[in-house]
Amino acid sequence: MTALSLRMRLFLLILPPLFLVSIVLGIWRFEVAQRTSEDLFDRSLLAAALAISRDVAISEGDALSPQTRRLVSNAGGGEIFYHVTGPGGIYVTGYAYPPRAETPTSPEEPQFFVADYRGEPVRVMRMSETTTIGNLTGETAVTVWQRVADRDAFAAALALRAAALMAGLMLALALVVWFGVQIGLRPLNDLQDAIRRRSPDDLGQIRRPVPKEVIGIVATLNRLFAQVRSSFEAHQAFISDAAHQLRNPASALLSLAETLPEARDPARRQAHEQALIAAARKSARLANQLLSLERLRYEGVRSGKRFDLTALAAQICRDQGPAVLSCDIDFEFFPSPNPLVVSGDPVLVGEAITNLIENAVTHGGPDMTKITVRTLREGPDAVLLVLDDGTGIPEDQADTAFRRFGQLRSGEGSGLGLSIVQDVMQRHNGSVELLPVSLGTTVRLSFPT
Repeated sequence: MTALSLRMRLFLLILPPLFLVSIVLGIWRFEVAQRTSEDLFDRSLLAAALAISRDVAISEGDALSPQTRRLVSNAGGGEIFYHVTGPGGIYVTGYAYPPRAETPTSPEEPQFFVADYRGEPVRVMRMSETTTIGNLTGETAVTVWQRVADRDAFAAALALRAAALMAGLMLALALVVWFGVQIGLRPLNDLQDAIRRRSPDDLGQIRRPVPKEVIGIVATLNRLFAQVRSSFEAHQAFISDAAHQLRNPASALLSLAETLPEARDPARRQAHEQALIAAARKSARLANQLLSLERLRYEGVRSGKRFDLTALAAQICRDQGPAVLSCDIDFEFFPSPNPLVVSGDPVLVGEAITNLIENAVTHGGPDMTKITVRTLREGPDAVLLVLDDGTGIPEDQADTAFRRFGQLRSGEGSGLGLSIVQDVMQRHNGSVELLPVSLGTTVRLSFPT
């Protein structure tokens, strides 16, 4: 499923709120237009009533002036109707039957009300004042009214103009946002083009100027490029070292295999066969160690699995016992009296224990007579010790012993055993250390529980 573009996201984020605001403003503008039209039309009714009252007083009820007639016929875009009564309620001029208020109104001030006239609602204004018509003096009442539909049409026209204006502004804003976002995102598009043009081998940092909003993204990309470059370099170095380490066992296997047919003497042939088997085992062990390193590098640890360290160590000792005893070396295992339950990957931990035992056999020297494996609890940690009485590792060469392909003496082993142990312990949040002893080597593995 393709995600929305950043341009569309910004467009949808900006426009809908503005559209809702425009709707609210449109409703408010319509109400304002209604109130404005009512006020304007009421004023026009009052102006018409005053003009009619003046003309009636001047002409003594005979006629309205042309200006007043124009005002009455076209005031505010709608026709005004009128009715005038003189002193004593005598009909003077205008329409014969004016609309009446449902409730009596006070004659002191102009009164506005809505009534029904010939089946449609009208807005009515009624005012009265003392005037003299002929020889009669008294209250003259002027009633003027106008259709409510005319007022509504005028208000609707005002609201429609405002709505059209707001719609035009919204359209203009939508175009500005749509194309403005495109222009604003141009630096990102340039950055994308620059990254696209890079070759697969170019993992250098991005140095082109970018907006401050994407500085964090570029910094993250640069950090990722640096990590990938470091991983590639480490991988290439590992392949180079592995190829170098595998070359000698492979050459030895080939040499022994080529000379084996020439060995006619049974004793010599048996010696060649034993040497060939030993070289094959060494090559297989080296290949397994290399695979273990790669597994540690790419697979990591299956955390969360609980297992008993003592039971695992006992199984490894049973598997390695025959090989150790065949070298005329005593092999002992002292288990902890209580289970030592730890979390992690038992396969990798077993590989680490196996490497320690094989490392002791390989580097213990001809005078080594005993290897001991022990499990115990020290405070909150589960501890495994591998002890031997062999040559030992000098304290000042401990770093070299734990380095990949690091060899204290040339021609002995591959230099991967202790390195694998260290990687396994790091991935289990544990530790490995060489304990200072007077004879041989003691390696201590500590696991958190």
